[in-house]
Amino acid sequence: MYAAGSMIISCPHCRKRYNIPEDLMQKISEKAVFACPACKGSIHVSLTVQAAAVSPRAAQPPEPVPAPSPGPAASKGGALKEQFARCLESLPSMPQALEQVRGLIADRKMRPADIAHILEQDPSVAAPVLRMASMSLYGDTQSVGSIQQAVGILGMKTLGEYVTLACASGPLGRELKGYGLQAGDLWRHSLAVAYCARALAARTSPSLAEEAFSAGLFHDCGKLILDSCVEEHKDAFLAFAREEKKSFLDAEREILGFDHPQVAADVCVKWHIPKKQVVAIALHHTPTRFVQNELAAIIHAADATSMMSGIGSGIDGMLYAIDDKAMEFLSLDGDSIGVLMADAAGYVKRMMACF
Repeated sequence: MYAAGSMIISCPHCRKRYNIPEDLMQKISEKAVFACPACKGSIHVSLTVQAAAVSPRAAQPPEPVPAPSPGPAASKGGALKEQFARCLESLPSMPQALEQVRGLIADRKMRPADIAHILEQDPSVAAPVLRMASMSLYGDTQSVGSIQQAVGILGMKTLGEYVTLACASGPLGRELKGYGLQAGDLWRHSLAVAYCARALAARTSPSLAEEAFSAGLFHDCGKLILDSCVEEHKDAFLAFAREEKKSFLDAEREILGFDHPQVAADVCVKWHIPKKQVVAIALHHTPTRFVQNELAAIIHAADATSMMSGIGSGIDGMLYAIDDKAMEFLSLDGDSIGVLMADAAGYVKRMMACF
């Protein structure tokens, strides 16, 4: 019998190497023939004679194989994660006025004068709120002259919506070169999706209407973080678009390892967006992939409708994958989509006059 230890054998046909454990070696008397698992060729093993098929180090245990160092892909993925983390950290928080106004609106003991006082402390928020109030009431941007007047005229729900819009317009109005979006394009698209989402929710689940508006407004905020990476890898994205019959979302996952709905969820957490909306935003491209998420389906249909209308669409609009189940779930046909597109265009035009 062979002494205790293990043997390394090499297939003379395909050169694959195998380790024969001690318990199997003890069953071999002098010679044996094995079928190579890789090429099925015969491997002759002799325990008494050093045959050509036997490794010279047969009686020695194999040297430990060093752990592989991270390859280029792993290093690239780690670098991108660090870049995303830095971009997320540097992304400005929402103006303090937003959280304060939300808190007051939720407080039954709130006085309108308290909200007016908060808004007056931040002109960058107060000015567009005034213009939106005037637009909604009088069709122009100048008839409402003071925050006190606006707060006194507007309902709390509408006031909260206008404050949210005023606070979101800055970050969502940026130019995003990677996605082919000029300054204001993402903002227009976000307004259109918010409008369409609320209109769709009002038809199917009225209780979700305001949440749908807010989630629609912030649904693409992940692009703020990914834009620089998309721009750096633009050649890869263009090649993917030419060669693959997949969506731009697939390109993000393939090239960057992330997609913008995933990253949007992180942005929304930083901006203190309610959890239910965060989940819907993270799923808005795949609302029926696992379990039907009604709010996500509404955001998806609103996004698709806005993309079809061309409002603020970038290069990803050319590779947009529509979830047919979500559209069927909301009973959307060509006529209803056409009406929704026209109404959304009118809403975006009115709101853009306020910024």
